[in-house]
Amino acid sequence: MIEHGMYFGKREFYQIIRNNGGSWNDSKERPIICLIKSTECDNLYWAIPVGNYEHRNEQAKERIQKFIQYNKKDIRSCFYHIGNTNEKSIFFISDVVPITDKYIDREYLNQSKKIHIVKNKVLLADLEYKLRRILTYEKNNPNFFRQHITDIKNYLIKELNENQNKS
Repeated sequence: MIEHGMYFGKREFYQIIRNNGGSWNDSKERPIICLIKSTECDNLYWAIPVGNYEHRNEQAKERIQKFIQYNKKDIRSCFYHIGNTNEKSIFFISDVVPITDKYIDREYLNQSKKIHIVKNKVLLADLEYKLRRILTYEKNNPNFFRQHITDIKNYLIKELNENQNKS
């Protein structure tokens, strides 16, 4: 994986979330952006789902705006972000998941048929700031978020260590 690259996860990964006590009910095939590499494990990345903002109805857009407009001190202000990839996008930051190469199905391609890499420095800074706040909150409140971030991370790190020991 490449930091800031966009991918599609394998269906089996979303089953791993459910198997580890988390909830993942999104039936759409949604791209993820592998935003940052984990500091805990070399082959683990933090990825957030991305959706098309214009596909949301007005009620959903109002809900997203409500969260974004919370006071910056309120963790809920970090749950979503609106920005442009190749279209106006909604970043579901509170749905962050740790992921490894094993669970990447394929690259999300741009118009020139190459992996889409987010290069907008302002957007990346905003996303990384919000993601770090979410991860800090999760560290202090394990499995607070519905996908059970801590349990998935521990599962993937264990899996990576087992595979490394086999080599």
